Parts: sequence; C-alpha cells; structure tokens
Amino acid sequence: MKSEEIRKMSVEEMQGKISDMREELMKLRFQQVTGQLTDTSHLRSLRRDIARMETIFNERSRATVQEGEA
Repeated sequence: MKSEEIRKMSVEEMQGKISDMREELMKLRFQQVTGQLTDTSHLRSLRRDIARMETIFNERSRATVQEGEA
C-alpha cells in the first residue's frame, strides 16, 4: 500500500485497516511457526505497511494537537 493511498483515508478507515492488518499478521505468524507459510516475504511487506499507516496516523494526530494549541 502506498503512502498516497493511506493519506486519502479517514482516521476511522485507517484504524480499521491497521487492526485488520495486525490480525492478518498474527495469522501469518502462526502459519510460519507451523510450517504452512510458503511466501515469507508477505510478512515483511505487511509489517512495513502497518508501520507506514501508523506513522501517517501519528502525523495526523500530532497535527491536530498542534492546531488545538494554536
């Protein structure tokens, strides 16, 4: 997922998507431990997507806090 796509999302959509992605990551980790996962690169890309979404989410929350102070 590209950062441009994430920036177009609303805060609620981002929170929902982050929780869905964390769930998927947990399932993939279980598959990896049991030896059922064949494409391990998906784990890495999913972790990076989660980090990207959380970074943009935190940027937005900081911006709203700064607007409130001004």
